[in-house]
Amino acid sequence: MRRILAILMENEPGSLSRIVGLFSQRAFNIESLTVAPTDDNTLSRMTIATRGDDKVLEQIVKQVNKLVDVLKITDITDRQHIERELLLVKVVAITEKARTEVKRITDIFRGNIVDIGKQIYTIQLTGNADKLNAFIETLKHETEILESVRSGCVGIARGDKALRA
Repeated sequence: MRRILAILMENEPGSLSRIVGLFSQRAFNIESLTVAPTDDNTLSRMTIATRGDDKVLEQIVKQVNKLVDVLKITDITDRQHIERELLLVKVVAITEKARTEVKRITDIFRGNIVDIGKQIYTIQLTGNADKLNAFIETLKHETEILESVRSGCVGIARGDKALRA
């Protein structure tokens, strides 16, 4: 089962490696990992998306929670939440037909063309993983994808509950 963990931690050197080390010790794969400072520069928020056995994950969560750098850890998977990913993709758009089709597909998926070269368009798209995957599959049928990069999942619980120190 896919799980999304939100972790509030001190913004200190080594914090990230200690948390990731716990996953590695248990041979548990991290699907995506994002981390950045919060509105308080002394704190960082990490979002980990992973898949696997619930019992093993429960142990990892307990161990992560015991780390000195970690203030809170929450599994937001079963709560109402919002999750997003950022995709940047470079595509070949040589012919007028290809350029028109790339623009049309980008508009349908509510993306933005953020850079235009002579034959290359760079597109930005945000959404959940399913939306980004569908966009990539649709583009593949119309043009050549030169390069793509994804941010990984970030998530936040809906409502008045907040992950705060």
